[in-house]
Amino acid sequence: MSILKYILRRFLNLIPVLIIISILLFGLSKLMPGNPVDLMMPQSGFKNEQQKMEMRAAIEKKYGFDKSIPVQYVNWVARMFNGDLGESTVYRRPVKDLIAEPLLNTLILNIGVTLISFIISLFIGIRAAVHRGGVFDKVTQVISIIGISLPTFFFGLTLIFLFALTWGVLPPGGMPRNPGFSEMVKYLVLPSLTLILPSLASTSRYVRNSMLESLSQDYVRTARAKGLSERKVIYSHAFRNALIPVVTIVAWSLTGLLGGAAITEQVFSYNGIGRFLISSVVARDYNVVMALNMMYAVLSVLGNLLMDIGYSLVDPRVRLE
Repeated sequence: MSILKYILRRFLNLIPVLIIISILLFGLSKLMPGNPVDLMMPQSGFKNEQQKMEMRAAIEKKYGFDKSIPVQYVNWVARMFNGDLGESTVYRRPVKDLIAEPLLNTLILNIGVTLISFIISLFIGIRAAVHRGGVFDKVTQVISIIGISLPTFFFGLTLIFLFALTWGVLPPGGMPRNPGFSEMVKYLVLPSLTLILPSLASTSRYVRNSMLESLSQDYVRTARAKGLSERKVIYSHAFRNALIPVVTIVAWSLTGLLGGAAITEQVFSYNGIGRFLISSVVARDYNVVMALNMMYAVLSVLGNLLMDIGYSLVDPRVRLE
């Protein structure tokens, strides 16, 4: 099977998955406590109960809540295909306008974190595998265990205490509007460090373990027996065959670019998409919650597609039926 046919088949398989996910998300939103109409209703100013009921009926008609659940679902999906994510029941503004700034902030933070952690992880993982049992391997193993075990919020608070409160060299959090480049970098340093350590710890361990498995295979010993240089054996033979687990990590990292890092954004009061989702859930802003959850679902499905494409490029056997 050619790679294009393989990708097309995988893409078509994702369509029913997205339909099922959208039905589940819409159904769960209807099971959430409270009523969005109650949030949009004025709390006072009615002359009588009849006027209040008329106002309620007008709001239900405007937003389609007077329709049956299946009709509401179809209308919701149709609006999404047209780029209409609905209107926030709290801010009374279009959802796509509300999420634009947090989404951009999350991208700015996560792109740098992903690139830095991935590049350093490759170097650490390959070197630790090649020099297995050495000082470098042991030190990086200890650091990676600490990075995986350390809670993100604790590490973030520790950085704030040291760099912001004790030494005063970096701001503790937040992000001013329209900052200059140097000012933006200052506000990004601490949340970036908080995200890089656990990402670096887990990815480098994946790379190390995958490389160790490849280096123990017969084709590596054969390549060495033929007199190939150690660099060529490691990077041309062992590393390519160790890429499948790495492709998984990269695909999920790219998916997470828009997913946000809710805990870190909360700790540093960073106006990102993860923090915005938490505040929307607390405020019962139904349209925002539904739009963001659907966006995460689409990203997760696309992440799986990216993994499949990566597997087919790294290992041609994946394309065979």
